[in-house]
Amino acid sequence: MLPSKVVRHKAGRFLPVILAGLILAACSGQGPQTSTVNIQGPVTASSAYYLQQAQQSSDDSKTDWQLLAIRALLKEGKYPEATQQLSQLPQQLSETQQQESLLLRAQLLISQQKTKEAEPLLAQVKTGSLSQDQLARYYSLQIASAQGRPSLSLLRTYIAQEPLLKGTDHQANIDATWQTLTQMSPQEASNLVINADENVLQGWLDLLAVWRANAQDAEMLKSGIKDWQTRYPQNPAAKTLPTQLSQMQNYTKASTSIIALLLPLNGQAQVFANAIQKGFNDAKNGVTAPVAQPAAAQPASADATASTQPAAAGSAADPISAPQQSADTTPQPQSQPQSQPAAAAPASNAQIKVYDTSSQPIEQVMQQAQQDGATIVVGPLLKSNVEKVANSQTPLNVLALNEPEKIQNHPNICYFALSPEDEARDAAHHIWDQGKRQPLLLVPRSGLGDRVTNAFAQEWQTLGGSTVMQQRFGSTSELKQGINSGAGISLSGTPVNAAPAEPQGVSIAGLTIPAPQQSTPDVVSTSSGGGVDAVYIVSTQDELQLIKPMIAMRTGSRSNISLYASSRSAQAGAGPDFRLEMDGLQFSDIPLLSGSNPGLMQQTSKSFNNDYSLVRLYAMGMDAWTLANHFNQMRQSPGFTLDGNTGKLSADTDCVINRKLTWNQYRRGEIAPAN
Repeated sequence: MLPSKVVRHKAGRFLPVILAGLILAACSGQGPQTSTVNIQGPVTASSAYYLQQAQQSSDDSKTDWQLLAIRALLKEGKYPEATQQLSQLPQQLSETQQQESLLLRAQLLISQQKTKEAEPLLAQVKTGSLSQDQLARYYSLQIASAQGRPSLSLLRTYIAQEPLLKGTDHQANIDATWQTLTQMSPQEASNLVINADENVLQGWLDLLAVWRANAQDAEMLKSGIKDWQTRYPQNPAAKTLPTQLSQMQNYTKASTSIIALLLPLNGQAQVFANAIQKGFNDAKNGVTAPVAQPAAAQPASADATASTQPAAAGSAADPISAPQQSADTTPQPQSQPQSQPAAAAPASNAQIKVYDTSSQPIEQVMQQAQQDGATIVVGPLLKSNVEKVANSQTPLNVLALNEPEKIQNHPNICYFALSPEDEARDAAHHIWDQGKRQPLLLVPRSGLGDRVTNAFAQEWQTLGGSTVMQQRFGSTSELKQGINSGAGISLSGTPVNAAPAEPQGVSIAGLTIPAPQQSTPDVVSTSSGGGVDAVYIVSTQDELQLIKPMIAMRTGSRSNISLYASSRSAQAGAGPDFRLEMDGLQFSDIPLLSGSNPGLMQQTSKSFNNDYSLVRLYAMGMDAWTLANHFNQMRQSPGFTLDGNTGKLSADTDCVINRKLTWNQYRRGEIAPAN
């Protein structure tokens, strides 16, 4: 408890008991004394109060008050003042004071993102002499120094901290432990080597296995968790489930009896809408793979709401977000394909009502869908319409097929898009996972290039990477001039000054570690001799055929710099000569075009005349059906994942669907999975 405030009395009115207290205080230099200031307990007052107490106290307790003041200053984010107070601490400290000083100095360094300097200080802490409050803070500092990187050490720290916490701090610990586990890949989790007596950790790993085996079946997951709780009754998660799993215990499936599919059925975007609608209907009808003699496709249960008004033309400023349909490329419209893969038994009895968003305002379309009894809306497709729906306060569940410029978190809206930004973020993870740390982006001088560089750089920074370099290229004719002149492409560029995603701070056990402060990098130029170890290329197939040899002109054919490309360059018709020219280059694409379902890929590619752009949108339509049928899981279960045709799908806290793509590599004229 905090001592009561010092009350000053007039001279001559001291009581005998106060005189006795002063006499005892004057003897502090003669030996260790028990201070009334508890520096091992929680901080409950302001820094101003503690500083005032330090000024009014004798040398015996002044240091204790200073230490409490420093803790309060750090809690209040007053780092310069805390630094000044730390410098004013006396050289000679008691053992208890020294341990508290180590914790405070480490906390200040971590607050300044100097985790390497903080680690030696934390190593000096004698945990056996700490109070429970100090231990909880110590573990929080260890957690903060890990910077969110999942590891066995981090898991053990969370487990050690858990018994020391109560209330919201305890739940935060459980949730953070679970988040660390789910951030590990299945291979990473299975490779963990733990001690035989680590029963709590073993329980956590088994819970992770239960979740991964049943994540897509809510009822099976509930049963699996109940069985796990029986097997591990003493595990902290058995008594207090992680929030994600607790929410899934209360999960109720969203109704999909009447689905409103909102697409532009006229205008420039019609060709895209046709591909999505075909994929959506095929998934609804249970299409999985073709047979030797395709059966007639089962008609979708669709009510198209027609309009006699003239169709509105699509706007180049409002494109759909597919990596292959950037503002500078627009495939020519085609007729709806007639041949379809064979249909299995219908996957659902849901009724699909299709609404044309090109014939009337989106507000009227949404109102009509609601009046028609729709239980969920899939669409719209155009970005401007998605923004209007997000601002409409509609009561319907909505799986938008695009992302607005600024994401709005609504409990009834999810966003699913095949965006170049999504692909760039996945590329950042793939390149990082391969151990590369100095990437260069080769992107076109266009809005597409801007979007890709910003998304890649932001994701790279969240992974812990430094400044990303960029170099822009022009038209195919410009590239040909460069290759004819023998100039090649030097691996140099300028920094991408992308605003990083808002980082999150750490606040647990009464300890607050602020979010990392991002500094603005100086404009510099990095050459191939300056450490570039990876190049991410966003180009068409024709452009890539010029760019790769131009890089080799400057770096040599045996360069150890790894080359990566987006799916933009992955098109049908690439023969063995092209594959040999691209030897060693890795590229991303959706699972459907990477061989996850060869029969369906072959039939679908034929249906769309080998236009991979439309095949990707067809796959998007199939995944949109699956996501619509898992809508509540996406919204209620953070960490929800789904193996889709467009990638491994996951929903973030704003219910934006992220995609992890498949990575392939050209090897000796063949295409093989990337290492």
